[in-house]
Amino acid sequence: MKKVSVVIITLNEAANLPRCLESVRAIADEVVVVDSLSTDSTVAIAEAAGARVIHQAFLGHREQKAFAIASATNELVLSIDADEALSPALLTSLRAVIADWTHDCYYMNRLNRFMGVWIHHGGWYPDRKMRLFDRRKYRLGGVNPHDSFDPVAGATNTLLSGDLLHYTDEGFHDRINRLNKHSTIAAQSFHDLGKRGSMLRLLTKPAGRFISEYFFQLGFLDGLPGYFIAKTDGQYVWMREAKLRALTKQHS
Repeated sequence: MKKVSVVIITLNEAANLPRCLESVRAIADEVVVVDSLSTDSTVAIAEAAGARVIHQAFLGHREQKAFAIASATNELVLSIDADEALSPALLTSLRAVIADWTHDCYYMNRLNRFMGVWIHHGGWYPDRKMRLFDRRKYRLGGVNPHDSFDPVAGATNTLLSGDLLHYTDEGFHDRINRLNKHSTIAAQSFHDLGKRGSMLRLLTKPAGRFISEYFFQLGFLDGLPGYFIAKTDGQYVWMREAKLRALTKQHS
């Protein structure tokens, strides 16, 4: 049977980490927690569970995860966030593929929880992620603060049964605060990549995001939480584009 390293990046995740660690215990030959200087009991929780803890000031979402993967001792890696956990069905799938490894990379659907309910529509499901992979066969994608893992050219991949459970923002105010922070990071990342803000992007992209998620992707079937998600996702795009336009004007 192949050996698997589970890698997790953390910052003040004492409330979430025990659930995450318990969910991976049955398949982890090694757990690597890269902690960016937590001030709560995150490190103590990780060490008590037998994890190898590495202290590393935050490098950026993508960079921190790449550092964690590079710190693993096994070639097979399961990357999971502290506020995520394996569902029983996904755990069963993972145990099967680890026992009989047939592909280089494995995707899984992520099921997100918001305002106390699981979201099954809109832009949030199936929130497909590649999280189990041979680290020799992956590349890091995405733009901070949204990372992604992608197969390299020629790598084989497939989708696993079962959901990766994501215990995301539990309240409306927490979500707004996070989107404000993330839109600042995203605007700077876009600017660094050479993208330029414009009035046209500012006027069209937020509305396009809301319409797509709420109507075309059936977000309305998730009731009031579905509306909040589509609305605030549109607001996030507006904040990102407004901040990108400000950066463009500042450097023009």
